[in-house]
Amino acid sequence: MAGTAGAGYLWFTDPHEPGHVLPQCPFRLVTGLLCPACGGTRMVYDLMHGQFAAAWLDNRALLLAAPFALALWGRWTLEGLRGRSWAPRLSPRTQVLILLSAVAWTVLRNIF
Repeated sequence: MAGTAGAGYLWFTDPHEPGHVLPQCPFRLVTGLLCPACGGTRMVYDLMHGQFAAAWLDNRALLLAAPFALALWGRWTLEGLRGRSWAPRLSPRTQVLILLSAVAWTVLRNIF
């Protein structure tokens, strides 16, 4: 329910424009730097309105990761509908790879 309400609010609220009531990134507020997820709200808004090129510019890494996140969410939902519990298991190597990718993306997007 809260997700639906949030998506409805985002549909009518352009995060590219100032004066909206949307949460700000705490990392950016403290450091002034972009975190790996900065631009995610703008990206989702642009995707909801069919603006794929703008979504790409908002956060490339997050956009590339979205299909994997949707696949995991879909599997979790399907298993829940079947009455089973499911949680993805990531090896320590995969976890390190994800962390290093996020750090590299953060550094690159703040340099260029």
